[in-house]
Amino acid sequence: MASVENIALFISLVGVVLTLVFTLVAFIQRRRAATGQRGAIQTTEPRIRSGAWDFVATALAVGTLLSVTLTITSRAIETGHAPFSNMYEFAVAFAWGILAIGMVFRWRYKIGAIQNIGSMVALLLLIFARVQFSKPASLVPALQQSALLSAHVASAMVAYGALTIGFGAALLFLIQNRRKSPWLPDPDVLDNISYRSVILGFPFLTLLIVLGALWADIAWGRYWSWDPKETASLVTWLIYAGYLHARVMRGWRGTRAAIFLSAGFAAILLTFFGNYVFTGLHAYG
Repeated sequence: MASVENIALFISLVGVVLTLVFTLVAFIQRRRAATGQRGAIQTTEPRIRSGAWDFVATALAVGTLLSVTLTITSRAIETGHAPFSNMYEFAVAFAWGILAIGMVFRWRYKIGAIQNIGSMVALLLLIFARVQFSKPASLVPALQQSALLSAHVASAMVAYGALTIGFGAALLFLIQNRRKSPWLPDPDVLDNISYRSVILGFPFLTLLIVLGALWADIAWGRYWSWDPKETASLVTWLIYAGYLHARVMRGWRGTRAAIFLSAGFAAILLTFFGNYVFTGLHAYG
């Protein structure tokens, strides 16, 4: 299964790159059609081409998600557990969550720009995973609660995937609010998508922390240790809780909300990569 895993990971990397390339080509074709650089009679040709490029890009996105799924599945078959034992497995799982949630939001809102931001983040995670590749090894004692940790990581996949898409919408909002580009979605639409992403991701972020506390009690005999990674996850939760409070109770929208979500995504990255910065009980992953 190791060879299947390596091939699937390589295909996933190539798939994300090709998806972004084909998406860029489709965008260029749409722009040519809209600006009418070839004259009023010939502008339909770039539009038809852009539709074909979009179709190929969508097919590649689906294929990439399937390849990442195969990478995770083959690893799970070989190790006998879900992807939770090291940073390589975490990174692949994180990338899967981004690609899957990005596809859902593209289908729901018919907007590809946000998915593209997510795909860029997923590509960086897959590159990181390839660099950090590690052979399957015996689980340390703290990681031997397989069912609980599987649910813990599954919650992280959905939460981080949704909140990354929210960050993508917030980033595009900040760009669109400043430049008023005709090629980007309306700022109100982007603001709404970012809010919807948090509505999806925040319950799973909460479940992530709760399941982590239950696991900590079994592994270390206490629910909370103020371990650096635990603390970072709590800070992340508080940022998104603060965003929801400000949005619902105080009507925060637009730039302030987008900055809030950008800070939240920075906190997610700190939580994810925190074991490279801090020592502690989570030093293995």
